[in-house]
Amino acid sequence: MSPNLALNQLVDRRRAAGDPLLHLAFGEARLPLLPGLARELAAGADRTAYGPVAGGEAVRAAAAGYFTRRRLPTGPDQIVVAPGSKPLLAALQLVLPGDVLLPRPAWNTYAPQARYAGKRVFGVPIPRECGGVPEPGVLRDTLRTARAAGHDPRILILTLPDNPTGTLAPPPLVRELCAIAEEEDLLIVSDEIYRDLVHDPRATPYVSPAELAPERTVVTTGLSKTLGLGGWRIGAARFPACARGERIRDGVVSAASELWSTLAGPMQRVAEYALAEPPEIRERFAASARLHGAVARAVHALAVRAGARCAPPTGGFYVYPDFEPLREELAGRGAKDSASLAERLLVDSGIVVLPGHHLGDEPAALRFKAATSLLYGDERQQREALEAGDPVRLPHIAATLTRLEEGFAALTGGTR
Repeated sequence: MSPNLALNQLVDRRRAAGDPLLHLAFGEARLPLLPGLARELAAGADRTAYGPVAGGEAVRAAAAGYFTRRRLPTGPDQIVVAPGSKPLLAALQLVLPGDVLLPRPAWNTYAPQARYAGKRVFGVPIPRECGGVPEPGVLRDTLRTARAAGHDPRILILTLPDNPTGTLAPPPLVRELCAIAEEEDLLIVSDEIYRDLVHDPRATPYVSPAELAPERTVVTTGLSKTLGLGGWRIGAARFPACARGERIRDGVVSAASELWSTLAGPMQRVAEYALAEPPEIRERFAASARLHGAVARAVHALAVRAGARCAPPTGGFYVYPDFEPLREELAGRGAKDSASLAERLLVDSGIVVLPGHHLGDEPAALRFKAATSLLYGDERQQREALEAGDPVRLPHIAATLTRLEEGFAALTGGTR
Protein backbone atom coordinates (compact mmCIF):
# COMPACT_ATOMS: atom_id res chain seq x y z
CA MET A 1 0.00 0.00 0.00
CA SER A 2 1.07 3.58 -0.62
CA PRO A 3 3.06 4.48 2.53
CA ASN A 4 1.27 7.74 3.27
CA LEU A 5 -2.15 6.08 3.01
CA ALA A 6 -0.95 3.17 5.15
CA LEU A 7 0.32 5.55 7.83
CA ASN A 8 -2.94 7.51 7.75
CA GLN A 9 -4.94 4.34 8.36
CA LEU A 10 -2.56 3.30 11.14
CA VAL A 11 -2.99 6.66 12.85
CA ASP A 12 -6.79 6.44 12.57
CA ARG A 13 -6.77 3.00 14.22
CA ARG A 14 -4.45 4.04 17.03
CA ARG A 15 -6.31 7.24 17.72
CA ALA A 16 -9.57 5.30 17.88
CA ALA A 17 -7.90 3.13 20.51
CA GLY A 18 -7.03 6.22 22.55
CA ASP A 19 -3.44 6.88 21.42
CA PRO A 20 -2.96 10.69 21.20
CA LEU A 21 -0.69 10.75 18.16
CA LEU A 22 0.40 13.99 16.49
CA HIS A 23 -0.17 13.18 12.82
CA LEU A 24 2.08 14.91 10.25
CA ALA A 25 2.40 12.10 7.71
CA PHE A 26 -0.51 12.68 5.33
CA GLY A 27 -0.88 15.45 2.74
CA GLU A 28 -4.48 16.38 3.39
CA ALA A 29 -5.72 19.95 3.51
CA ARG A 30 -7.86 19.94 6.64
CA LEU A 31 -10.24 22.81 5.85
CA PRO A 32 -13.97 23.33 6.47
CA LEU A 33 -16.30 22.71 3.55
CA LEU A 34 -17.43 25.87 1.75
CA PRO A 35 -21.24 26.29 1.66
CA GLY A 36 -21.26 26.86 -2.10
CA LEU A 37 -19.54 23.53 -2.73
CA ALA A 38 -22.08 21.68 -0.59
CA ARG A 39 -24.90 23.45 -2.43
CA GLU A 40 -23.52 22.49 -5.85
CA LEU A 41 -23.03 18.87 -4.79
CA ALA A 42 -26.65 18.64 -3.71
CA ALA A 43 -27.83 20.37 -6.88
CA GLY A 44 -25.91 17.86 -8.99
CA ALA A 45 -27.29 14.78 -7.24
CA ASP A 46 -29.64 14.02 -10.13
CA ARG A 47 -26.72 13.69 -12.55
CA THR A 48 -26.76 9.91 -12.54
CA ALA A 49 -25.86 9.21 -16.20
CA TYR A 50 -22.32 8.33 -17.23
CA GLY A 51 -21.81 11.22 -19.64
CA PRO A 52 -18.74 11.84 -21.84
CA VAL A 53 -15.52 10.15 -20.75
CA ALA A 54 -13.49 13.39 -20.87
CA GLY A 55 -16.18 15.27 -18.97
CA GLY A 56 -19.14 17.38 -20.03
CA GLU A 57 -18.75 20.57 -22.05
CA ALA A 58 -19.57 22.81 -19.07
CA VAL A 59 -16.92 21.42 -16.72
CA ARG A 60 -14.27 21.36 -19.45
CA ALA A 61 -15.08 24.98 -20.31
CA ALA A 62 -14.73 25.92 -16.63
CA ALA A 63 -11.35 24.18 -16.44
CA ALA A 64 -10.26 25.90 -19.65
CA GLY A 65 -11.13 29.24 -18.11
CA TYR A 66 -9.20 28.38 -14.95
CA PHE A 67 -6.03 27.71 -16.94
CA THR A 68 -6.55 30.69 -19.26
CA ARG A 69 -6.63 33.02 -16.25
CA ARG A 70 -3.21 31.63 -15.34
CA ARG A 71 -1.51 32.72 -18.58
CA LEU A 72 -2.25 29.37 -20.28
CA PRO A 73 -4.82 30.03 -23.05
CA THR A 74 -6.89 26.86 -23.20
CA GLY A 75 -9.91 25.48 -25.02
CA PRO A 76 -12.37 22.91 -23.64
CA ASP A 77 -11.09 20.26 -26.06
CA GLN A 78 -7.69 20.39 -24.29
CA ILE A 79 -9.23 19.27 -20.97
CA VAL A 80 -9.97 15.90 -19.40
CA VAL A 81 -11.50 15.63 -15.91
CA ALA A 82 -11.24 12.58 -13.71
CA PRO A 83 -11.82 11.24 -10.16
CA GLY A 84 -8.69 12.98 -8.85
CA SER A 85 -5.42 13.93 -10.51
CA LYS A 86 -3.87 10.61 -9.44
CA PRO A 87 -5.69 8.51 -12.09
CA LEU A 88 -4.80 11.10 -14.73
CA LEU A 89 -1.13 10.77 -13.81
CA ALA A 90 -1.44 6.98 -13.96
CA ALA A 91 -3.13 7.12 -17.37
CA LEU A 92 -0.32 9.31 -18.67
CA GLN A 93 2.18 6.64 -17.61
CA LEU A 94 0.19 4.06 -19.56
CA VAL A 95 -0.08 6.23 -22.68
CA LEU A 96 3.29 8.00 -22.95
CA PRO A 97 6.28 6.06 -24.32
CA GLY A 98 9.65 5.96 -22.61
CA ASP A 99 11.11 5.89 -19.13
CA VAL A 100 10.63 8.49 -16.38
CA LEU A 101 12.87 11.16 -14.88
CA LEU A 102 11.90 12.19 -11.35
CA PRO A 103 13.26 14.75 -8.90
CA ARG A 104 14.55 13.03 -5.77
CA PRO A 105 12.81 13.24 -3.33
CA ALA A 106 9.34 13.32 -4.91
CA TRP A 107 5.74 12.49 -4.03
CA ASN A 108 5.63 8.77 -3.33
CA THR A 109 3.06 7.90 -6.04
CA TYR A 110 4.96 8.93 -9.19
CA ALA A 111 7.51 6.09 -9.15
CA PRO A 112 5.09 3.21 -8.40
CA GLN A 113 2.74 4.41 -11.15
CA ALA A 114 5.62 4.40 -13.65
CA ARG A 115 6.71 0.92 -12.58
CA TYR A 116 3.15 -0.40 -12.88
CA ALA A 117 3.27 0.87 -16.47
CA GLY A 118 6.49 -1.09 -17.09
CA LYS A 119 8.78 1.94 -17.06
CA ARG A 120 12.17 2.43 -15.51
CA VAL A 121 12.47 5.36 -13.09
CA PHE A 122 15.56 7.55 -12.87
CA GLY A 123 15.75 9.72 -9.75
CA VAL A 124 17.69 12.96 -10.07
CA PRO A 125 18.69 14.93 -6.94
CA ILE A 126 16.99 18.29 -6.47
CA PRO A 127 18.91 21.59 -6.34
CA ARG A 128 19.90 23.00 -2.97
CA GLU A 129 17.41 25.86 -3.15
CA CYS A 130 14.19 23.98 -3.86
CA GLY A 131 12.46 20.69 -4.58
CA GLY A 132 10.03 19.56 -7.24
CA VAL A 133 12.58 19.75 -10.05
CA PRO A 134 15.86 17.95 -10.78
CA GLU A 135 19.21 19.71 -10.68
CA PRO A 136 19.80 20.61 -14.35
CA GLY A 137 23.45 19.51 -14.62
CA VAL A 138 22.73 16.17 -12.98
CA LEU A 139 19.67 15.76 -15.23
CA ARG A 140 21.89 16.03 -18.31
CA ASP A 141 24.35 13.51 -16.85
CA THR A 142 21.50 11.13 -15.99
CA LEU A 143 20.14 11.34 -19.52
CA ARG A 144 23.54 10.55 -21.05
CA THR A 145 24.20 7.64 -18.69
CA ALA A 146 20.73 6.15 -19.11
CA ARG A 147 20.80 6.33 -22.89
CA ALA A 148 24.31 4.91 -23.04
CA ALA A 149 23.00 1.92 -21.05
CA GLY A 150 20.22 1.37 -23.59
CA HIS A 151 17.37 2.96 -21.64
CA ASP A 152 14.85 5.43 -23.04
CA PRO A 153 14.06 8.33 -20.66
CA ARG A 154 11.46 10.56 -22.30
CA ILE A 155 9.16 11.80 -19.51
CA LEU A 156 10.15 14.52 -17.02
CA ILE A 157 7.86 15.01 -14.02
CA LEU A 158 7.93 18.35 -12.20
CA THR A 159 5.93 19.43 -9.13
CA LEU A 160 5.25 23.16 -8.73
CA PRO A 161 5.04 23.91 -5.79
CA ASP A 162 6.62 20.79 -4.45
CA ASN A 163 5.45 17.92 -2.36
CA PRO A 164 7.46 17.02 -0.17
CA THR A 165 9.68 20.09 0.35
CA GLY A 166 7.01 22.82 0.31
CA THR A 167 9.12 24.95 -2.03
CA LEU A 168 8.57 26.46 -5.49
CA ALA A 169 11.22 26.32 -8.22
CA PRO A 170 12.09 29.88 -9.36
CA PRO A 171 11.38 30.93 -12.97
CA PRO A 172 15.04 30.83 -14.17
CA LEU A 173 15.33 27.20 -13.05
CA VAL A 174 12.05 26.27 -14.75
CA ARG A 175 13.30 27.95 -17.94
CA GLU A 176 16.54 25.97 -17.83
CA LEU A 177 14.69 22.69 -17.42
CA CYS A 178 12.32 23.53 -20.28
CA ALA A 179 15.33 24.27 -22.47
CA ILE A 180 16.75 20.85 -21.63
CA ALA A 181 13.39 19.27 -22.44
CA GLU A 182 13.44 20.98 -25.85
CA GLU A 183 17.02 19.91 -26.57
CA GLU A 184 16.49 16.33 -25.42
CA ASP A 185 12.91 15.91 -26.69
CA LEU A 186 11.39 15.22 -23.28
CA LEU A 187 7.67 15.37 -22.54
CA ILE A 188 7.01 17.37 -19.34
CA VAL A 189 4.28 16.38 -16.90
CA SER A 190 3.80 19.40 -14.64
CA ASP A 191 1.88 18.56 -11.46
CA GLU A 192 0.45 21.94 -10.41
CA ILE A 193 -2.07 20.83 -7.82
CA TYR A 194 -0.53 23.23 -5.25
CA ARG A 195 -0.34 26.20 -7.63
CA ASP A 196 -2.99 28.24 -5.82
CA LEU A 197 -1.27 27.71 -2.46
CA VAL A 198 1.84 29.82 -3.04
CA HIS A 199 2.22 31.58 0.30
CA ASP A 200 3.14 35.03 -1.04
CA PRO A 201 2.61 35.28 -4.83
CA ARG A 202 4.14 38.77 -4.92
CA ALA A 203 7.42 37.52 -3.44
CA THR A 204 7.44 34.11 -5.17
CA PRO A 205 6.78 34.39 -8.92
CA TYR A 206 5.16 31.40 -10.60
CA VAL A 207 6.02 30.19 -14.10
CA SER A 208 4.46 27.02 -15.49
CA PRO A 209 6.49 24.89 -17.90
CA ALA A 210 3.40 25.07 -20.15
CA GLU A 211 4.16 28.78 -20.67
CA LEU A 212 7.70 28.06 -21.82
CA ALA A 213 7.35 24.70 -23.59
CA PRO A 214 3.65 24.68 -24.53
CA GLU A 215 3.79 21.89 -27.10
CA ARG A 216 5.51 19.40 -24.79
CA THR A 217 3.85 20.05 -21.40
CA VAL A 218 0.83 18.33 -19.86
CA VAL A 219 -0.47 20.04 -16.70
CA THR A 220 -2.41 18.23 -13.99
CA THR A 221 -4.34 19.74 -11.10
CA GLY A 222 -7.23 19.03 -8.72
CA LEU A 223 -9.38 20.40 -5.93
CA SER A 224 -8.14 18.23 -3.05
CA LYS A 225 -5.40 20.59 -1.84
CA THR A 226 -6.79 24.06 -2.51
CA LEU A 227 -10.33 23.39 -1.26
CA GLY A 228 -9.88 20.42 1.08
CA LEU A 229 -11.88 18.08 -1.18
CA GLY A 230 -9.56 15.08 -1.16
CA GLY A 231 -12.37 12.62 -0.51
CA TRP A 232 -14.50 13.99 -3.34
CA ARG A 233 -11.83 13.05 -5.94
CA ILE A 234 -11.88 15.82 -8.58
CA GLY A 235 -8.94 16.27 -10.94
CA ALA A 236 -8.22 17.81 -14.34
CA ALA A 237 -5.52 17.70 -16.98
CA ARG A 238 -4.63 20.24 -19.67
CA PHE A 239 -3.08 18.92 -22.88
CA PRO A 240 -1.02 20.86 -25.46
CA ALA A 241 -2.90 22.54 -28.32
CA CYS A 242 -1.08 20.65 -31.06
CA ALA A 243 -1.21 17.32 -32.87
CA ARG A 244 1.01 15.73 -30.23
CA GLY A 245 -1.23 17.00 -27.45
CA GLU A 246 -4.32 15.67 -29.21
CA ARG A 247 -2.74 12.23 -29.50
CA ILE A 248 -1.86 12.18 -25.80
CA ARG A 249 -5.32 13.39 -24.82
CA ASP A 250 -6.97 10.76 -27.02
CA GLY A 251 -4.81 8.10 -25.38
CA VAL A 252 -5.73 9.26 -21.88
CA VAL A 253 -9.44 9.29 -22.80
CA SER A 254 -9.06 5.76 -24.16
CA ALA A 255 -7.42 4.63 -20.91
CA ALA A 256 -10.07 6.45 -18.89
CA SER A 257 -12.83 4.65 -20.76
CA GLU A 258 -11.46 1.37 -19.42
CA LEU A 259 -10.39 2.54 -15.95
CA TRP A 260 -12.89 5.04 -14.51
CA SER A 261 -15.45 5.75 -17.30
CA THR A 262 -16.06 9.37 -16.29
CA LEU A 263 -15.96 11.79 -13.37
CA ALA A 264 -19.17 11.39 -11.35
CA GLY A 265 -21.87 13.82 -12.46
CA PRO A 266 -22.34 15.54 -9.07
CA MET A 267 -18.60 16.12 -8.87
CA GLN A 268 -18.63 17.66 -12.33
CA ARG A 269 -21.23 20.12 -11.04
CA VAL A 270 -18.92 20.96 -8.10
CA ALA A 271 -15.95 21.37 -10.45
CA GLU A 272 -17.89 23.69 -12.77
CA TYR A 273 -18.56 25.98 -9.82
CA ALA A 274 -15.10 25.81 -8.24
CA LEU A 275 -13.10 26.22 -11.45
CA ALA A 276 -15.18 29.26 -12.43
CA GLU A 277 -13.69 30.85 -9.27
CA PRO A 278 -16.55 32.92 -7.83
CA PRO A 279 -15.62 35.21 -4.91
CA GLU A 280 -16.14 32.48 -2.28
CA ILE A 281 -13.52 30.31 -4.02
CA ARG A 282 -11.00 33.11 -4.56
CA GLU A 283 -11.30 34.14 -0.93
CA ARG A 284 -10.73 30.57 0.24
CA PHE A 285 -7.63 30.24 -1.98
CA ALA A 286 -6.14 33.37 -0.42
CA ALA A 287 -7.10 32.51 3.17
CA SER A 288 -5.82 28.94 3.00
CA ALA A 289 -2.54 30.03 1.40
CA ARG A 290 -2.01 32.49 4.27
CA LEU A 291 -2.82 29.83 6.86
CA HIS A 292 -0.62 27.17 5.27
CA GLY A 293 2.26 29.62 4.99
CA ALA A 294 2.06 30.79 8.60
CA VAL A 295 1.99 27.30 10.09
CA ALA A 296 4.59 25.84 7.70
CA ARG A 297 6.97 28.70 8.54
CA ALA A 298 6.45 28.04 12.25
CA VAL A 299 7.28 24.33 11.85
CA HIS A 300 10.28 25.25 9.69
CA ALA A 301 11.54 27.56 12.45
CA LEU A 302 11.23 24.77 15.02
CA ALA A 303 13.22 22.36 12.85
CA VAL A 304 15.98 24.90 12.25
CA ARG A 305 16.08 25.79 15.94
CA ALA A 306 16.50 22.09 16.71
CA GLY A 307 19.59 22.01 14.49
CA ALA A 308 18.20 20.73 11.19
CA ARG A 309 18.81 22.14 7.74
CA CYS A 310 15.56 23.00 6.00
CA ALA A 311 14.63 25.07 2.94
CA PRO A 312 12.09 27.79 3.85
CA PRO A 313 8.60 26.75 2.68
CA THR A 314 7.03 28.94 -0.01
CA GLY A 315 4.01 26.92 -1.21
CA GLY A 316 1.69 24.15 -0.10
CA PHE A 317 1.83 22.76 3.43
CA TYR A 318 4.99 20.75 3.91
CA VAL A 319 8.44 21.06 5.40
CA TYR A 320 11.31 18.67 4.74
CA PRO A 321 13.95 18.98 7.47
CA ASP A 322 17.38 17.37 7.21
CA PHE A 323 18.87 16.37 10.58
CA GLU A 324 22.29 15.52 9.12
CA PRO A 325 24.04 18.16 11.31
CA LEU A 326 22.87 16.11 14.34
CA ARG A 327 23.88 12.70 13.01
CA GLU A 328 26.25 11.93 15.88
CA GLU A 329 23.76 12.83 18.61
CA LEU A 330 20.96 11.00 16.82
CA ALA A 331 23.03 7.86 16.30
CA GLY A 332 23.47 7.69 20.04
CA ARG A 333 19.70 7.39 20.34
CA GLY A 334 19.35 4.79 17.59
CA ALA A 335 18.37 7.13 14.74
CA LYS A 336 20.78 6.33 11.92
CA ASP A 337 18.59 6.68 8.82
CA SER A 338 15.22 8.06 7.75
CA ALA A 339 13.28 5.01 8.94
CA SER A 340 14.81 4.92 12.42
CA LEU A 341 14.55 8.70 12.74
CA ALA A 342 10.80 8.54 12.11
CA GLU A 343 10.54 5.59 14.49
CA ARG A 344 12.23 7.55 17.28
CA LEU A 345 9.78 10.44 16.84
CA LEU A 346 6.87 8.02 16.99
CA VAL A 347 8.08 5.96 19.97
CA ASP A 348 9.49 8.81 22.06
CA SER A 349 6.98 11.57 21.31
CA GLY A 350 3.97 10.11 19.48
CA ILE A 351 4.76 12.21 16.39
CA VAL A 352 4.08 10.59 13.01
CA VAL A 353 6.04 11.76 9.95
CA LEU A 354 6.74 10.25 6.51
CA PRO A 355 10.37 9.04 6.27
CA GLY A 356 12.32 10.34 3.29
CA HIS A 357 13.15 6.91 1.87
CA HIS A 358 9.46 6.49 1.02
CA LEU A 359 9.87 9.53 -1.23
CA GLY A 360 12.82 8.17 -3.17
CA ASP A 361 15.39 9.88 -0.95
CA GLU A 362 18.59 8.19 0.16
CA PRO A 363 17.62 5.71 2.91
CA ALA A 364 20.62 6.69 5.02
CA ALA A 365 19.64 10.37 5.00
CA LEU A 366 18.08 11.85 8.13
CA ARG A 367 15.14 13.49 6.39
CA PHE A 368 11.37 13.27 6.60
CA LYS A 369 8.26 15.06 5.36
CA ALA A 370 5.94 16.81 7.80
CA ALA A 371 2.48 17.85 6.57
CA THR A 372 1.71 20.99 8.54
CA SER A 373 -1.91 21.16 7.33
CA LEU A 374 -2.85 18.50 9.87
CA LEU A 375 -2.30 20.91 12.77
CA TYR A 376 -5.43 23.03 12.32
CA GLY A 377 -7.77 21.07 14.60
CA ASP A 378 -11.45 20.24 14.17
CA GLU A 379 -13.86 22.08 11.86
CA ARG A 380 -14.56 24.90 14.29
CA GLN A 381 -10.85 25.37 14.97
CA GLN A 382 -10.10 25.29 11.24
CA ARG A 383 -12.53 28.17 10.66
CA GLU A 384 -10.92 30.08 13.49
CA ALA A 385 -7.46 29.46 11.99
CA LEU A 386 -8.55 30.64 8.54
CA GLU A 387 -9.84 33.90 10.01
CA ALA A 388 -6.99 34.55 12.45
CA GLY A 389 -4.46 37.27 11.81
CA ASP A 390 -1.77 35.12 13.42
CA PRO A 391 -2.98 31.51 13.49
CA VAL A 392 0.13 30.13 15.20
CA ARG A 393 -0.89 32.03 18.36
CA LEU A 394 -4.22 30.24 18.60
CA PRO A 395 -4.13 27.98 21.67
CA HIS A 396 -4.75 24.70 19.82
CA ILE A 397 -2.09 25.36 17.17
CA ALA A 398 0.38 26.76 19.70
CA ALA A 399 -0.04 23.62 21.81
CA THR A 400 0.74 21.29 18.90
CA LEU A 401 3.76 23.41 17.95
CA THR A 402 5.02 23.13 21.54
CA ARG A 403 4.58 19.37 21.40
CA LEU A 404 6.48 19.24 18.12
CA GLU A 405 9.28 21.36 19.55
CA GLU A 406 9.54 18.99 22.51
CA GLY A 407 9.60 16.04 20.15
CA PHE A 408 12.50 17.52 18.18
CA ALA A 409 14.35 18.16 21.42
CA ALA A 410 13.78 14.57 22.57
CA LEU A 411 15.52 13.31 19.42
CA THR A 412 18.84 14.45 20.86
CA GLY A 413 18.00 13.92 24.50
CA GLY A 414 17.30 17.60 24.99
CA THR A 415 20.94 18.52 24.41
CA ARG A 416 20.17 21.56 22.27
